[in-house]
Amino acid sequence: KCRPFKSHVDLCFFFFFFLLNFALNRCGYEAAAKHFTPADLDVNLNGRSFMITGANSGIGKSTALEIANRGGTVHMVCRNQGRAEAARDEIIEQSKNQNVHVHIVDMSSAKQVWEFAQNFSQNNSVNVLINNAGCMVTQRELTEEGLEKNFATNTLGTYILTTALIPALKKVEDPRVITVSSGGMLTQKLNVDDLQFEKGTFDGTMAYAQNKRQQVILTERWASQHKEIHFSSMHPGWADTPAVQSSMPEFHAKMKNKLRTDTMGADTVVWLAVSAATTKQPSGLFFQGQKLGCT
Repeated sequence: KCRPFKSHVDLCFFFFFFLLNFALNRCGYEAAAKHFTPADLDVNLNGRSFMITGANSGIGKSTALEIANRGGTVHMVCRNQGRAEAARDEIIEQSKNQNVHVHIVDMSSAKQVWEFAQNFSQNNSVNVLINNAGCMVTQRELTEEGLEKNFATNTLGTYILTTALIPALKKVEDPRVITVSSGGMLTQKLNVDDLQFEKGTFDGTMAYAQNKRQQVILTERWASQHKEIHFSSMHPGWADTPAVQSSMPEFHAKMKNKLRTDTMGADTVVWLAVSAATTKQPSGLFFQGQKLGCT
C-alpha cells in the first residue's frame, strides 16, 4: 500500500527520482549524446572572454576547463581563494592556457557582487556570462545584509551580476548569458509573495527549487528586454558534484552510481556558451541535453 507524501520534500524527492531514471541520470545523458553534433563544439575561442561563477569545482570547473581548452579567456568568480587558485592552476596545467583569472566574490553579498561587476566592466570585456554559482542551505540562514541565503545567492546575486554586466555585454560581438538552473524548478510555480521564505516552516529543498524557477523567469524577462544579447537557462541533469554531495547527502548516497560526471553536467553549458547553433534558437529558452526542455 502506498503511503501519502508527508512533506514537500517527499514529493520533491519522488519527482527527482522519477526524472532521474528517465532523463537526468548518466544513462539519460548517454542516450541524448548520441544525437549531439560534435562539430558544434569544434571552435576556436581565442579573443573571447568568459565569466563563470562558482568555477572552482563541479560543473563550473569543468566548464572553465572546456573553454580554456578552446583558447578562451576565463574569469573564475569564486568565494574561496585557496580552492579557486588551486582550480585555476589545475586548469592552466591541463589546458596550457595562461588566460585563466580568479576573482574572489561572495555571490550572497549584494554589495560585493555589484562593486565587482562595476570594477570589472571598467577594465575588462566579457562576451559570455555563465551564472553557475549556487547554494542549498537547509536551515534558514540570513546573510550579513539580512537576506535569506539561498535567495541572496541563487536569485539576487545572479540578478545583480547579470544586470550590472549587461552594458558591457552589449559592447561585444555575439554576447550570451547562460544560467544554470535545475529540474527542481519544475516542482515550483513562481511565488513572489514570499521571496525570503519567512512564512511557514522553512524547507531548504523547496527554497532552492523556487530560486531555480526564479532564474528561469529572469532569463525570459532579460531576453524580452535586451534583444542584443542571447539569454538561455538550462538543467545539467543530476551530476556527482561536491554541491550535491554536501547539500543532499542521502540523495547522493542512494543515487551516486547513476549520477552524471561533472563533464556530462557541463556539456550543455559549454554548448550554449560556444556553439553557433545556440543563437539559431530564440533567446530566453530553457535547455536540457542540447535541446529544449519543458518549463
